[in-house]
Amino acid sequence: MCQQNAMISLGFTNEMTPAGTHICQIFSNDNERSDALLKFLVSGLGAGERAACFSEKIGTPAIRGFFGDHGLSYDNLNRSGAFRLSGTRDVYFQENRFDPDRMLAVLTQYYDESIAMGFNGARVIGEMTPEVQQVPGGERLLEYESRVSLLLKTHPVTSVCQYDARAFDGATIMDILKVHPLMVVRGSVVHNPFYIPPEQFLA
Repeated sequence: MCQQNAMISLGFTNEMTPAGTHICQIFSNDNERSDALLKFLVSGLGAGERAACFSEKIGTPAIRGFFGDHGLSYDNLNRSGAFRLSGTRDVYFQENRFDPDRMLAVLTQYYDESIAMGFNGARVIGEMTPEVQQVPGGERLLEYESRVSLLLKTHPVTSVCQYDARAFDGATIMDILKVHPLMVVRGSVVHNPFYIPPEQFLA
């Protein structure tokens, strides 16, 4: 079992990172998004972890091809339950609303199932879309992200949250940074100087 203090590779940086880390990636072009996403997934799957991707921006053919280039069978990984690809809307906006409590339950169940199935750990990469600012419950986004950091202390799903700097205004991006302890900057994972611990933020 992958413990939270185990050091793992994210695949798209040179650093080793503790399992169960909550990371924010603010990207500004499509290649930056897809490069990090694909390398993150392959790194986890190659290490015997279970991996999930929530994105509207990358399709099965691109992932299938990248997996194949790294000796991984997309179909076999799907059949075994090792990999799951879902659309952002399907996961985050069920019934056209954003429900942090439901999402936290999803992550909890995902981790518990992954360990029960014999995987070394679990990782998720998901892109939040600006639609969250229009759906009911979307005003709870920062609460959700802060509570994720609390959840990962007991259910260490290594989590990368992708945000498109072109789709959110600067003030929103700054708020997003406040609820992620680590961020990706020019290919390196760095401690986020803007981070507010969840115990303080939620109070």
